[in-house]
Formats: sequence, structure tokens, C-alpha cells
Amino acid sequence: MATPRAVVDHFALAATRFDLSAAGTDEVGRGPLAGDVVAAAVILDPAKPIVGLRDSKKLSEAGREDCFAQIVEMASCYAIARASVEEIDTLNILHASLLAMSRAVESLRPLPSFVYVDGNRKPRWPFACETVIKGDSLVPAIAAASVLAKVTRDNEMKALENVYPGYGFAKHKGYPTAEHLQALTRLGACPIHRRSFSPVAKLLGSTSA
Repeated sequence: MATPRAVVDHFALAATRFDLSAAGTDEVGRGPLAGDVVAAAVILDPAKPIVGLRDSKKLSEAGREDCFAQIVEMASCYAIARASVEEIDTLNILHASLLAMSRAVESLRPLPSFVYVDGNRKPRWPFACETVIKGDSLVPAIAAASVLAKVTRDNEMKALENVYPGYGFAKHKGYPTAEHLQALTRLGACPIHRRSFSPVAKLLGSTSA
């Protein structure tokens, strides 16, 4: 297992072609059947590296929480934004994800002069930017954004388990696991389910027939 120092050094090597003072943005929650899509944008302080930082998917829950606390304390600035379930169903998940990232970047103070965007699509905005495929494994600011978005969304889905019990949101965070699909069939859709997503749409279609 890599030590925290090795992780920091990995980013130092991988990010040699990236401007470490630029912003990074990423989103979490494109795949779930329920809940908002959450995005974050971060400008890190190059003098204050985040120990243990990496793509949020490669961190344990405890590791993400630790990095989250460091980012909030030491980043030059950060912002967290979202697109709602209603916006996802109206715009589609791709455009809702881009909207969430745009809202996050636009909320940074100061506004960034350059933005690295995870993936291969960029929002329509006035910012100079570059898309980076697998950017959360290459650009520290994107990795930091992925951590902020992931921890924020996971905690929200845990809280929503108390509002809509029985679906298992605290466990699967809205993703289409077997447990979630079984609960969806048993209980029907709740207000935070995405009506435009196939399993939910099929269920609603069968119950209205």
C-alpha cells in the first residue's frame, strides 16, 4: 500500500505538465438512480499539499473524510454545487453534470484564470480550460474536487435514508445495486428517484399501465 508521502510524490510527478495554481472540477453521481449530481471546484495552495490525496474512488471512506478535512482547511478556495433530480430529468444526466460543475466553478472566489475539467466534455462557460480524461488520477485539484463532491453526496444520501427508509440509500448511495432494484420494485419510486433513468421509468410505466 502506498504511503501518504508516496501519493503526494505520485501527483508531483504526474502533474508536471499541469498548472498547480489552476482550478480543478469534478462531479459525482452520474450513475445513481436517485439523488442530485454533486460537483466541486478547488484551487489548491501549492505550498500546502494534501497528504494522501488521490482519486476519491481509490480512497477508503476514512481516507476521503481525512482528505476532505485537509482540503477545506488548506485549499486556496473551493466550492460545492449541484444539479437537482428535476434538472437531471429535464436536461439529461450529462448536461446536468456539466451544469453542476459550471455552478461550482462560478462560485469560486477569486474566480479562476484556468480550469482543468475531469472527463472529455466541458461546460459552456467563459473560462479558459482543458478537459483531462481520468483527471482525478492526474491533476491534484481535480482529485480534490472529486473528494469534496463524493463526501458531500455520500453524506447527503446517508441522511436521506432517514427520510426515505427501506431503499438502502445509506449503503448504496442510490446506485443500481440488486438491493436497490429490489427495494424499488417493492416500495415504488420516491421523490428523489430520477424518473428519466430506465429502471425507474420502466417501474413507473408498469405501475401506471
